[in-house]
Amino acid sequence: MSTLIHYFSFSFVQYAFIVGVLISLCSSLLGVTLVLKRFSFIGDGLSHVAFGAMAIAAVLNLSNNMYLVLPFTVIAAILLLRTGKNTKIQGDAAIAVISVSSLALGYLLMNIFSSSANLAGDVCSTLFGSTSILTLTKAEVYLCVILSIAVIAAFIVFYNKIFAVTFDENFAQAVGTHASLYNLVIAVIIAIIIVLAMNLVGSLLISALVIFPALSAMRILRSFKSVIICSAAVSVVCSVSGLLISILAGTPVGSTIVAVNLFVFVVFSVAGKFLK
Repeated sequence: MSTLIHYFSFSFVQYAFIVGVLISLCSSLLGVTLVLKRFSFIGDGLSHVAFGAMAIAAVLNLSNNMYLVLPFTVIAAILLLRTGKNTKIQGDAAIAVISVSSLALGYLLMNIFSSSANLAGDVCSTLFGSTSILTLTKAEVYLCVILSIAVIAAFIVFYNKIFAVTFDENFAQAVGTHASLYNLVIAVIIAIIIVLAMNLVGSLLISALVIFPALSAMRILRSFKSVIICSAAVSVVCSVSGLLISILAGTPVGSTIVAVNLFVFVVFSVAGKFLK
């Protein structure tokens, strides 16, 4: 306990926990929708796009890469939404094309134009989020807080529409709901969540942060609202636990959080067997 108190006296640890809680809360809100709409891998695809945008920002020596990464990822989310409805390129193929291309081009740019002496370390940190969460500036924390509040507010305001679009998009459209508009809202919110989550778990592990809490909650609960509430609670607890373990044990932050999420998923799956 004394060790934890000592660590919490540092501002960078306080920043990490504030951002970690906010990101995990936001990530859990849309995870249920993505799972039910069979679009779970959009998080993986957008995270690779964000990696490519971060590579461009690094080449341009931008002081805050969020201003470039966020619009790039939002545009990619909209393109995925539009392209996924194309009969020639189905949703999963569109995600594969955009994600792999972005990942490859991003790494290529970092190799060609990088001025860093530790390219492998920079790439590893971006992909797995090993140290970025512990090096946040006050400006980045403020930006994360503002974006997180916007995401939570948007989810609450559009909750009924998101619920309708999630379960039966055709019926929602038939009764006058602009399904395409609310799909666009979902895509933009997901893009913002992905950009925020890169600092916590890195671009390769974001899907786990979005999907695992939703899957865990679905093992024991059935209603949409209860699953979302449980998913949010599980996500926050797992992120806080992962951060505490990583600080005390010296393990990578992103990988530790995902490992905790995996453990909780196994526990919930076993519990779900007995509750049936």
